[in-house]
Amino acid sequence: MAIPDYQSMMLPMLEAMTDGQQYRLADLREILAIRYNITPEQRRELLPSGTTRVFDNRVGWAKTYLTKAGLLTSPKRGFVAISERGREALTENLEIINNAYLKQFKEFRDFLSPNGNSKSKDELESVQESKTPLELLEAAHKDLQQKLASELLDYVSKMDPYKFESLVLELLKAMGYGEYREEAALVTKKSGDGGIDGIINEDRLGLDKIYIQAKRWTGNVTISAVRDFAGTLLGLNAQKGVFITTSDYPKTAHDYCEKIDRTIVLINGTRLAQLMIEYGIGVSTRKTFTVKELDGDYFEG
Repeated sequence: MAIPDYQSMMLPMLEAMTDGQQYRLADLREILAIRYNITPEQRRELLPSGTTRVFDNRVGWAKTYLTKAGLLTSPKRGFVAISERGREALTENLEIINNAYLKQFKEFRDFLSPNGNSKSKDELESVQESKTPLELLEAAHKDLQQKLASELLDYVSKMDPYKFESLVLELLKAMGYGEYREEAALVTKKSGDGGIDGIINEDRLGLDKIYIQAKRWTGNVTISAVRDFAGTLLGLNAQKGVFITTSDYPKTAHDYCEKIDRTIVLINGTRLAQLMIEYGIGVSTRKTFTVKELDGDYFEG
């Protein structure tokens, strides 16, 4: 089964604490992992940022919301226990405890509306009904990144072909290739280049070279174009090549590159735009948000 959302975890978390013992967040994660048969692979699943585990994030927010609503207490640092209010909630034979249920408690409403800011009932009911605040933030960030990538690709697709080749080599330099040379990226002559648009050194001494082909393409790159590039590498006795396009490749092209005796990396338009964003090529930073979370280990022990 899929990892349950954080609201689905609230009632099982509360039920697991009816023994009156004090629990650390790590204990609750293990209890709920067993309760929901969470696999090791699911335990390792990360949010889009790649820094936070989905399951851990949801357990943490379930605990936070129950605590803010007064169903859990914090008897000592790093630990929680069920409160009298939490025990009363369990006597109601509820099928689920969620945000809508917790909003009956003033403490929880105050938590959702800090600093005395008032919100209408409709606004409160629309808050985080399935995703945690961090998931909502990362989803918004992902959406912005996808829109930016689309805009980037639109601009790149209209660039002068030779400027596009320079952009590609600048990107590879930003990624750390050829950074030891004064002329880190060498653009080849504009004609008669045998299908090679650039050459970069992979190491400081230039012992290993990477050959680049960078093409703005209106449709999928043909398998014959990839074969021609491989043939050019063979003629140069080169072992490594990167083929970059603003469009895409057919599956046959990927299959072909896996079978030949040299390494060819195929980068399509989507991946190109993502790399440009990641390495700051053609984009600028408007605003940076730093997300911090409680360090539970600091308070435990």
